[in-house]
Amino acid sequence: MTFPLSGTGIWSSALRYGDRDASARIAPELEELGFTALWVPDVGGNLFDVLESLLAATSSITVATGILNLWMHEPEVTAERFHSFVERFGPRVLFGIGVSHAPLINSSEPDRYRRPLAKTRDYLEALDAADHPLPAEDRLLAALGPKMLDLARTQAGGTHPYLVTAEHTKVAREALGPDRLVAPEQAVVFETDPTRARELARVHLSSYLGLPNYTNNWRRFGFSDDDLIDGGSDRLVDALVAWGDDEQIAARIDEHHAAGADHVCIQVLTDDPLTHPIAEWRRLAAIVSTRP
Repeated sequence: MTFPLSGTGIWSSALRYGDRDASARIAPELEELGFTALWVPDVGGNLFDVLESLLAATSSITVATGILNLWMHEPEVTAERFHSFVERFGPRVLFGIGVSHAPLINSSEPDRYRRPLAKTRDYLEALDAADHPLPAEDRLLAALGPKMLDLARTQAGGTHPYLVTAEHTKVAREALGPDRLVAPEQAVVFETDPTRARELARVHLSSYLGLPNYTNNWRRFGFSDDDLIDGGSDRLVDALVAWGDDEQIAARIDEHHAAGADHVCIQVLTDDPLTHPIAEWRRLAAIVSTRP
């Protein structure tokens, strides 16, 4: 049975790497606003303590990893912590798992990043073999290409793709079939001025334009090398980051749902990624609460 998740969630670096006490204070309001999940990234640091803090601060919302970096956590520990959370807080923990990127993993240990598909498969098999296995339905893969999407279909409960378009969401749904969870991330900027909106979007995208996992995926969807230079073309930026007024942003979220997404994880972009954008989150809640 696939993890039961629908609606719209919040994807936030601030909830993960911002002020921990502030995150715990804000999380209950996000729950009350009607968001169905809180998603946090993992590029180092104590992931499990953050998850515990968010779970303890809330009562019904799902807390999810987007993604748990499999190079940074032993599978036995991951499975153990999953079960400890479920025992304490109920079945509202969802582990998005991903193989990360060579530049990040190799920065501390050259040439460590090898055979990402095989590494992911081995990690999932180790989760299955743990003393207390982490069930397939409670884990998603950060799947972009066809082979990883196939692995998400056969050895996970679905996929949590990052920096993708609604076209990718459609492909993911077709690849996974009707019985797997598709939960894409969508970045948004509440800004109607094109210059300012794209400026914020390019700051966000700057660290991703050199990562082959993403650039190869964008090429699969029709973008060229010319789209990847000088901070990204307007075409690429506009495809990856939704901006504009409330209706324009809502329409982009709707596109993912129409393409087959069960749940859309919204990342609100501002000048400071580690400050909680509570005003924007409240505005977002008003938008999505009126959608059919």
